[in-house]
Amino acid sequence: MTAHAENEGFVPEAGANQSGVDDDVPAEADERSMRLGQTLRDVAWISIVNIPLQAIATEMNLGEIALGLGALYVICVLGVLLTKFVPFYLPSVAWISLVGIAATLPMLPWGDFVVSLVGELDFLAMAVPALAYAGLAVSQRELKVMRKSGWKLLLVAIFVFVGTYLGSVLIAELMLGLTT
Repeated sequence: MTAHAENEGFVPEAGANQSGVDDDVPAEADERSMRLGQTLRDVAWISIVNIPLQAIATEMNLGEIALGLGALYVICVLGVLLTKFVPFYLPSVAWISLVGIAATLPMLPWGDFVVSLVGELDFLAMAVPALAYAGLAVSQRELKVMRKSGWKLLLVAIFVFVGTYLGSVLIAELMLGLTT
């Protein structure tokens, strides 16, 4: 608590500690404490959900889809294992990206093989389950923030959406102008 807040008669909310963070949220949510079996099960479930999405989005047969998603699953497993057991911390997305890059390097003997397995997969179709989950996974803490912010949050969201749209239009017009 700052001296200014003390002078203003600031009293922390019930359930909040002196740092202003809720007590029910762990101070350090390090990915090394994740449950390995549960994480790998969830990644497997998302891979299975992606099979029909890939069948719709691509012209691959089910065997090719299964092999490609299996290769991506192995890359994810290796990245999650590195996140959990390497002595220094990097987020799992960084480890998974590094494993994926290493698996597809053309100078390595397996690079072309891995690229042939995953090259035809539609990565936008793979984002559908993750985006659906992200849209549905709203925690109690986020609901508290939304209630507390009220109309200000809506105003910021509108500005972000409009700014993103106008920025995209500007970039598209610039690129179309350069290419035509």
